[in-house]
Amino acid sequence: MSDDRRLDVLRAIVEDYVATQEPVGSRALVERHHLGVSSATIRGDMKVLEDEGYLTQPHTSAGRIPTDKGYRMFVDRLATVKALSPAERRAIERFLSESVDVDDIVQRSVRVLAQLTSQVAVVQYPSLTRSTVRHVELVALDGHRVLVVVITSSGRVEQRTVDLPSPLGDRLLADLRARILPVVLGVRLSDAAVKVADLIPAFEPEDQPVVATVVATLAQTFSDERSDARIVVGGTSNLARFGADFDTTVGPVLEALEEQVVLLKLLGEASGGVTVRIGGETGLDTLAGTAVVASAYGGDGSRATLGTVGPTRMDYPGTIATVAAVARYVGRMLDDA
Repeated sequence: MSDDRRLDVLRAIVEDYVATQEPVGSRALVERHHLGVSSATIRGDMKVLEDEGYLTQPHTSAGRIPTDKGYRMFVDRLATVKALSPAERRAIERFLSESVDVDDIVQRSVRVLAQLTSQVAVVQYPSLTRSTVRHVELVALDGHRVLVVVITSSGRVEQRTVDLPSPLGDRLLADLRARILPVVLGVRLSDAAVKVADLIPAFEPEDQPVVATVVATLAQTFSDERSDARIVVGGTSNLARFGADFDTTVGPVLEALEEQVVLLKLLGEASGGVTVRIGGETGLDTLAGTAVVASAYGGDGSRATLGTVGPTRMDYPGTIATVAAVARYVGRMLDDA
């Protein structure tokens, strides 16, 4: 479709349908968009666009609405992405800058995405494969229990309570701290898990069962830091904006969003900038009425994906801008951690 005027007509129909959720007629286009031609000419353009599969007419006497193909053309031909307002940019930066660790960053990202787009927000945890150990603390709770605290370079804090096979005295507790810290501080988590395991033979035989129990918990904590398969979802109540077809459309969407594998698949193809998949492009029949806008975030060592799921009649320019901005801010925070 090379006719610039027809592209303008398609763009106007998409914008009006997203705003009103009503089929768009030629008279409305003339009144709202000042396309410089008559209603009859626009009707002719709309007929061509319909014949080429970019528009459809839900009722004989109604105006037209975009098809998935029409939305795809609209997105592909976006000359500019709607810029966020200064207030929106400040709100994102301020809200995310108050995060205290990776968990908080992810939760805040979900909330701000859902709020700004009025869609379902989906955020994948960063893999943090390059995270290192910033601090380890062992705190005696009583004779047979100890609290293990691990703080990583990403700001993540993990706490585990360990039940011991025999009492842990002050001497052994101090000895454990003294031996563990030098070998794990600044070390990548995967390597730290191996290094602490190598410490066990250095202790007296009678102390080794207690040491092994603590070391096993530490190693497990280090290993659990690789959490790239974890997904957080927020804003599902926004699906009510789908309108009258809530029962028939939103139910299957909610069921699909409950499946972790589905969410990872939806986000998995965003490898660089913002990607948009519309309707059947999601590869899932249950999401045929939705669009997914996603972006990768973070550097090579903490790369993951975030995005939104909403109706195909979404505000694409605004959603793309918001997803890109949040991905940029989150990536910057992780890189600075």
